[in-house]
Amino acid sequence: MFGSRSGWLVPVTLTLFGLGTNLQSAKAENTNNYQFSVDYYTSVKLNFDYRPDLNIVRANITGDSTTPAPYGLDFFTSNTYGQLQPSDPPIIKYKFNSDPSVFGLLNEPKLFDVYYGNGENKLFGRASDSAEINPSEGTIRGGGTITIYDGEGIFKNATGTINFTQEDPFDPTGSSRGLAKLNFNLQTPREVPEPTTATTLIGIGVVAASLRIRKHYTQKLKVPTI
Repeated sequence: MFGSRSGWLVPVTLTLFGLGTNLQSAKAENTNNYQFSVDYYTSVKLNFDYRPDLNIVRANITGDSTTPAPYGLDFFTSNTYGQLQPSDPPIIKYKFNSDPSVFGLLNEPKLFDVYYGNGENKLFGRASDSAEINPSEGTIRGGGTITIYDGEGIFKNATGTINFTQEDPFDPTGSSRGLAKLNFNLQTPREVPEPTTATTLIGIGVVAASLRIRKHYTQKLKVPTI
């Protein structure tokens, strides 16, 4: 009874199971993932004369890694805008963003970060972060997220985030040097491999199962001749 009524389901079930397994494996393997951390010595320069009428500054931050960084990302340069935020004295708070429209600047260019070294690998991102300046302690403390939108070398078409914290001594002239801790969480698309033997066999199985189903229904619907 199993053979006459349900036997044709076996190749179909096995074929679909194999196809689903193969597709799940392909989905799980279609990205390269990179997770690592780097400490950078930083130099921060704030231009308080940029737009004092709007309490907006321009910030330039450069970094060089304390030890050789993974994938050759030994340096970074970050350019961003910052705006003074309400705070209780003596704390001075700034909100930073690479997108000028966040602060109502509609005719200024979007800025960005670049992470690089002496090789071909690079990352490009845009920052969203904040900082607190404490003149009485002589410190700048901040942190936030850099959203990665592209790269070069092994990071071509990269996406992901870099979360960071940073502390620097405060220099009233607008220049200071400190330390930043960055945590990278990145993804890049993986090239689609050529069809494997398993994929080919699954294709053959689909064809065989289709023919079996067709034969089954043809025999079932066939009108006996007199």
